Amino acid sequence: MASHQATKAISLSALQRNNKMIYVSLLFILSFFLLLDYVPGMQAYSAWVTPPVALFLGLAFALSCGQAHPKFNKKVSKYLLQYSVVGLGFGMNLHASLASGKEGMEFTIISVIGTLLIGWVIGRKFLKVDRDTSYLISTGTAICGGSAIAAVGPVLKAKDTEMSVALGTIFILNAIALFIFPVIGHALDMSQQEFGTWAAIAIHDTSSVVGAGAAYGEEALKIATTIKLTRALWIIPLAFVTSFIFKSKGQKVSIPWFIFFFVLAMVVNTYVLGTTSTGIMIGEGINEFARKTLTITLFFIGASLSRDVLKAVGVKPLIQGVLLWVVISLSTLAYIYWF
Repeated sequence: MASHQATKAISLSALQRNNKMIYVSLLFILSFFLLLDYVPGMQAYSAWVTPPVALFLGLAFALSCGQAHPKFNKKVSKYLLQYSVVGLGFGMNLHASLASGKEGMEFTIISVIGTLLIGWVIGRKFLKVDRDTSYLISTGTAICGGSAIAAVGPVLKAKDTEMSVALGTIFILNAIALFIFPVIGHALDMSQQEFGTWAAIAIHDTSSVVGAGAAYGEEALKIATTIKLTRALWIIPLAFVTSFIFKSKGQKVSIPWFIFFFVLAMVVNTYVLGTTSTGIMIGEGINEFARKTLTITLFFIGASLSRDVLKAVGVKPLIQGVLLWVVISLSTLAYIYWF
């Protein structure tokens, strides 16, 4: 018996080592081909490493091999995403970005409030999902996915299981969105402006919004990023409102400071770097490198999903997330085409 357990433990250890080797190999391959873009004459070899491909490889690894480095994945994906978003700011003009953000502001306000109310009805009244999980899914859909859930959860005093289910639901839908939104956009012959607005409002997490925008086009990326980060600022007032509604006092509110650094990057690019040819080249270089780190970030995010998370989500929370997602996606399309 003891011998059998020892053999099993050795086999498990060997399997974990193999999984970690596969994980490191995939990360190395992605990074290597992305960096080939800086080698003269080798740019064509890096063209296949797109955000959807990186996310797919991460998902494929996680679902077939499990999570090799869960703590490393979580920490690196969080901070690398923030650095990447700030880097993207060096490729944007402040005046043009403000104009784009202003156009989407009115519907952003309506959609945030509307999504929270509709999510509450679907989750609590129709599907009977528990209060905290339903509210977290609605919050993640209304604002910016996992970031909103992570900020509001402690204020709500949500349990770890409730947080995991909400995050899992949003994460699954984010992964799907990154693949299908560009396809739908092209099928509907959406302009860069239209797709950027749609993606920013209808896709949950900033990572998938930026990834989908980058896959669709340069202008779509700029518009989607600006509107999404403007939308993400709603985390702060929503956390305070949540504290008031659910009587949660003394809880810290997690402020997404990287959004302010993103704005600062745009200011520097517009008024400092954008005034000289050398400065413009520097800004473009930072922006291009940020896109590459964003692609790697999506691999980390994909590798964070596990079969355990899929099992934990359950049917009802997933149905709430899907129904709410469909409602916000279709209503955003209606707004874009009719107003």
